[in-house]
Amino acid sequence: MSIPKGLGYLTIMAPRNLLYMRSNLFGSRCWMIRFSAEILFKSVSFRLFSMKCDNADSEPLENEELLNNLLTMGVDVDMAKKRQPGVFNRRGTNEQNLKTFLLSKGASKEVIASIISRYPRAMIRTPESLSNRWDLWRRIVTSDLEIVAILERSPESFFRSSNNLNLEKNIEFLYSVGLTHKCLCRLLTSAPRTFSNTLELNKQMIEFLQEVCLSLGHNDPTGFVRKIIFKNPFILIQSTKRVKTNIEFLQSAFNLNNEQLLVLIHGPGAKILDLSNDCMRRNYTNIKERLFSLGCTAEEIRKFVLSCPDVIFLGEKKFSDKIDCLIEEKISISQIIENPRILDSSISTLKSRIRELVNAGYNLSTSNISLLSWSQKRYNAKLKNLNTGQKVVLGN
Repeated sequence: MSIPKGLGYLTIMAPRNLLYMRSNLFGSRCWMIRFSAEILFKSVSFRLFSMKCDNADSEPLENEELLNNLLTMGVDVDMAKKRQPGVFNRRGTNEQNLKTFLLSKGASKEVIASIISRYPRAMIRTPESLSNRWDLWRRIVTSDLEIVAILERSPESFFRSSNNLNLEKNIEFLYSVGLTHKCLCRLLTSAPRTFSNTLELNKQMIEFLQEVCLSLGHNDPTGFVRKIIFKNPFILIQSTKRVKTNIEFLQSAFNLNNEQLLVLIHGPGAKILDLSNDCMRRNYTNIKERLFSLGCTAEEIRKFVLSCPDVIFLGEKKFSDKIDCLIEEKISISQIIENPRILDSSISTLKSRIRELVNAGYNLSTSNISLLSWSQKRYNAKLKNLNTGQKVVLGN
């Protein structure tokens, strides 16, 4: 019997086992024969497996042609690999078609490189799919350049899904329930996952909000839904259970009648409806405990939160740090209660503005502190006037 080349190790080991077996009993010899056979077969199997592994290891895992194309296009390949490494193992990518398509829509080469760097999966979309999706977006967005601007900010919003039929159904449905072109545009730019939802999920939320409206005695569910979605475009990607639980908590925690609750949830409180209920309860408890410790009454706290529900977004440490920052600068808690919007600003913004205003001669302990939360443009104009006035006084 001939032995295949490469199994020399086995031809040496087998005779040694057989010689050893002759000096043993029959039973032992049979066992050793089986043992030798197992060694032979396992060794052959291991050798063949090793050869396969060597071949697999020698194959390049990444698409070298793709890498070269991307480097030529100016793509940050390291960033792209970190974000979606699986794309680089594919053999069928459409980076050149993607580039040609986006160039035809007015995107610059730099924007295209940025899009692929941050969302490389864009390269697996076919030209036909891209064209169909673009046409659907144009039902909402008025120009190609506006879409390009959205893609530059958030490429995932356009390329995340390839289900154009689902997108089309959602657009038609949302228009049919009274959402305006402006509202849909806000959804598309702020919460694009809305259009990746199944049609059924979006229907459930819309119907739930309409039922809430009617149960609270309001006779315009279309307007009610439109206001909530415009103020909180993320609500359609939340569960109806979460939103329902939060509405019930707000009504009980603040002892609101139906009319008051209605005003809150489709007004200043719309944004907090998609918070987790645990987070909402915990943050509200922290706010109460801290303000109680500073001498505030329950009614003052209630009015404070209802006038600016966004404070419920603030966790315990962030809320306390902002309060401490203001108190250290001789701003009273009563001033803070009357101007809750100042807590929208970051601690660094509060500190820098307080320093600038004090240097300009502004007395925060006796003057209006609402300018701590003004827009930057409005604040800068006010600061300029203060500094100008101070120079005039010093000049006199």
